[in-house]
Amino acid sequence: MKNQRQKKILELIEKYDIETQDELTQLLVSNGFTATQATVSRDIKELRLVKISTAGNSNVKYKYAANNLSSEIDSRLGNKFKNILSETVISVKYAMNIVVLKTYAGMAQGAGAVIDALDVPTLIGSVAGDDNVIIVMTTEEDAKDFTKKLQKSIKS
Repeated sequence: MKNQRQKKILELIEKYDIETQDELTQLLVSNGFTATQATVSRDIKELRLVKISTAGNSNVKYKYAANNLSSEIDSRLGNKFKNILSETVISVKYAMNIVVLKTYAGMAQGAGAVIDALDVPTLIGSVAGDDNVIIVMTTEEDAKDFTKKLQKSIKS
């Protein structure tokens, strides 16, 4: 039952902008699940959900989101850091477990500092030169995922 409920939570947060545990609890109940605020709170912790900005017109709201690398990057990068990456990075590619950011000349140090600030658990370390940042990830799959999510985050 717990696995089904948590799967439903992930579906609901993908479909709706859910701002509170109470909203999530009500949606679960209306979908046939037995849920209390305490149960939902534990599920949120176990699923490692995060709150991200929905940035509306003049009022900023927050919603629950799955804590995948893309949302981690978006939630950890403020606009200033996102701007640094989008303005300095020319390309992001990977080979095996190595990710390489190609930057404009003299910009790699700044981009490397932003990458380090992400504090991604699967990132082992990074080295910045003049126009390249080399990032060592735990596995090739982690490098592929990080590359894809970073490219998406920089473009948005």
